[in-house]
Amino acid sequence: MSPISIEFPNVARVRQRTAFPALNDAPSAVAEAIRTSHITARIPKGGRVALTVGSRGIVGIDRITRAAVASLKGLGFAPFVVAAMGSHGKGTAEGQRALLAELGVTEESIGCPIRSEMETVSLGTNSFGLPIHFDRNAFDADGIVLLNRIKPHTSFTGRYESGLLKMLTIGLGKQEGAAQVHKLGLPGLRALLPEVGAFLLRKTPVALGIALLENAEERTAKVEAVEPEELLEVEPRLLDEARQMMGRLPFDQIDVLIVGELGKNYSGTGMDPNVIGRQRVETMPDLPRPVITRLAVLDLSPETQGNATGIGLADLTTDRLVRQIDPEPMRVNCFTSNFLTRARIPLALPTDREVISMSLQTCWRLDGSQVRMVVIPNTLELETMYVSPALADEVSGGETLSFASDFAPLPIGPEGMLDQRRMFPNSVQGRRQVSEPIHHI
Repeated sequence: MSPISIEFPNVARVRQRTAFPALNDAPSAVAEAIRTSHITARIPKGGRVALTVGSRGIVGIDRITRAAVASLKGLGFAPFVVAAMGSHGKGTAEGQRALLAELGVTEESIGCPIRSEMETVSLGTNSFGLPIHFDRNAFDADGIVLLNRIKPHTSFTGRYESGLLKMLTIGLGKQEGAAQVHKLGLPGLRALLPEVGAFLLRKTPVALGIALLENAEERTAKVEAVEPEELLEVEPRLLDEARQMMGRLPFDQIDVLIVGELGKNYSGTGMDPNVIGRQRVETMPDLPRPVITRLAVLDLSPETQGNATGIGLADLTTDRLVRQIDPEPMRVNCFTSNFLTRARIPLALPTDREVISMSLQTCWRLDGSQVRMVVIPNTLELETMYVSPALADEVSGGETLSFASDFAPLPIGPEGMLDQRRMFPNSVQGRRQVSEPIHHI
């Protein structure tokens, strides 16, 4: 242990304001996008339509899926949902169906069958000689509707990142297809997404894409119908729009970042590299901002079901988080993606107090008053955060930032646990236990 002890700095609550668009009724917008598209010219009346739903935490995905199903039925089609999530859910049909159920997407809630079988058909080979796999249920349908959110990818930047094309090539590739696309790492991923996507647009019955964009406040900002012949040109424009609306940390340099929870419900990488600036991908440099000296994560979200992919982005963590890790889904996830460094377990300590203390002692500052410390609940919900006094001038001078409390000690109980619910009552953590009284600091 370091012989230098740094006093914990006080923290103040800070609000981060955004002025991005938001839809009042996203499900209605999805239904309207389907009704006004050219889908009826592509699929015969009564045709079976495969609607893709993935494992990502798209806001209101259960209501959006239900609206899409009702709209497709209203046009005279017979829709069914396909679990389009590559290797997620431990790469099993049962696991993928269970992930959909956690999102509120069940046959009862959406009003149509769900097919989560992992069987694929091989439709050819890519330019590297690797087989191109595709979900058999979707391939055998009369039409496919790609429903997905478009957003920056957590591992690379390119013309196509997370979106409709990724859903087509990786989500509907199931585990075998996802593994082939990731086989050559980032260079292969950048090349294969557009190549395999263009191939599948020609060889499979894709009839429509429904693109969802979300803003920094985790609200649906835009819904757009994308005809298949326009997808390769339209998606990069939508990606640029999504990039402008994503949540960010408002500081370029942070000495200590404390993240309350890690989880696949917050990011496919557990903690979004676009937020924390750390890629931790072999051969790839980190992002230019923010630069974080010491990053600690305290908890694993229950929604991630033990999958701690992304834990390797942290420097320190707690023993309780490590105990919650289920190695099986993490292995499947990381071996499929070929990004192994993100699964490395950082140094772990018994309590939050010890983790925060050691973060302060090793952040290259000798005086607690100089430590630029930020506390966030996760990397998705960034409207509220806590900062130390060393960041006060940047908050006061920031156009989108304002103080929402005075500086006060971190709420750490006698057992050494940080009271995350007290700090972030409106976050995922705070909403899990609504029956108990909430106190702000």
